[in-house]
Amino acid sequence: MIDLKTLTIRKAHEHLKKGDFSARELAENYLAEIEKKNPELNAYLEVFGDVLEQAGAADEKIKNGGGGVLLGIPFATKDNILIKGRRAGAASKILEGYVATYDATVIKKLKEAGAIFLGRANMDEFAMGSSTENSSYGVTKNPHDETRVAGGSSGGSAAAVAADLALAALGSDTGGSIRQPASFCGLVGLKPTYGAVSRFGLMAMGSSLDQIGPLAKTVGDAEIIFNAIRGQDSMDSTTISEKTYSVENLPKKFVIGVPRDFLGEGVDKKVLENFEAGLKKLQQTGAEIRDIELPNIKYSLPVYYIIMPAEISSNLARFDGVKFGAKISGANLLEDYMKTRGQLFGKEACRRIIIGTYVLSAGYYDAYYNRAVAVRKLIADDFKKVFASGVHAIATPTTPSPAFKIGEKTSDPLQMYLADIFTVTANITGLPAISIPSGFAASVDKQLPLGFQLQAPRAREDILFEIGKKFEKI
Repeated sequence: MIDLKTLTIRKAHEHLKKGDFSARELAENYLAEIEKKNPELNAYLEVFGDVLEQAGAADEKIKNGGGGVLLGIPFATKDNILIKGRRAGAASKILEGYVATYDATVIKKLKEAGAIFLGRANMDEFAMGSSTENSSYGVTKNPHDETRVAGGSSGGSAAAVAADLALAALGSDTGGSIRQPASFCGLVGLKPTYGAVSRFGLMAMGSSLDQIGPLAKTVGDAEIIFNAIRGQDSMDSTTISEKTYSVENLPKKFVIGVPRDFLGEGVDKKVLENFEAGLKKLQQTGAEIRDIELPNIKYSLPVYYIIMPAEISSNLARFDGVKFGAKISGANLLEDYMKTRGQLFGKEACRRIIIGTYVLSAGYYDAYYNRAVAVRKLIADDFKKVFASGVHAIATPTTPSPAFKIGEKTSDPLQMYLADIFTVTANITGLPAISIPSGFAASVDKQLPLGFQLQAPRAREDILFEIGKKFEKI
């Protein structure tokens, strides 16, 4: 048996190169774990039937001396990222039976790198949620405590890596959907700079907010995946060129900014204690901790929950029973639309479509949407000023609490939305952010993972990786 618990991408690559085990044997080990644990965890919606065939092709390449570090590495993929010839449904009944006709750019790049796709991972429907409880196919459970959520919306991807059902995974992050489940499941989660990774082939939720990124066991693994999937793409006009990336050398001493005014009310005491311990770890690496002010950061959650539903109401208009997926027939075309959308969209999707349509409607557009867009710029300007003052990264906890119990917040959407308080700022500003495992909070007989979040200036993922690696070593 291969020790999947301690395996990283780098270690697996070395073992595969040396012939300690084959890509097929590695895939078989993951498939055995999936068979054993997935019925309870519900991390995967589907395991692909050709996994061993993919592994065999990787072994051939390895035998011939080809391929890079991702050759033969088994991945889980979130159910809103298209793989040609595979089902993709964003965990929604409205896309039941839809089969992708092309590869997402990130999938194309990983295929070229020789990665193996194990299956499609569960998620909140159309990425709307912070717990994967909004999936039409049941909640994903947290591998550290199966009575608790794995986070969302990339909860299936996070649970798969945390439970050794995949070595790495792809997720998407619109307001924290990679970083929050990474924190809840004890993983590294990276939300890249807006435009660093192509969104072509990602089912759109909030087009000015969405980014695809990796969930992995270590900062080094996240860096490997990011470098494989990043880059300009003619199919996504928002992608940025290599010229955007800084060629500046990394500083010898990092300055970490802490917005202490933002770390008060509503944050779990254990989370704050863990965060302070994390700052001390950074000081041990030689970093300077500096208190900073972000005057408009307190508006980030309301801004996010106006802009995001507005973009959802536009993006989800295409799912109407005509163009894609399932359909419920009525007496006429209007009834077709109403029955299909009313019965096949889940409650949270309906809630956000209605809110989004409201804030974009005549008479409310200026009062809500336009004002939110203006405040979004103020928040982004605050971050620019802090980085211009000599701060290299901004630190906060990733989440205000450890993973909560399944069902604990489903009856109160506002409580659920507050789980995104620290993560939404990176999506509003377009900045890169990473969540790094920072320890545990004890809960009765379980140890619940906690995450430490760092945000860096635009296109400075290198700063996050460098600080993150130092953080891991202490």
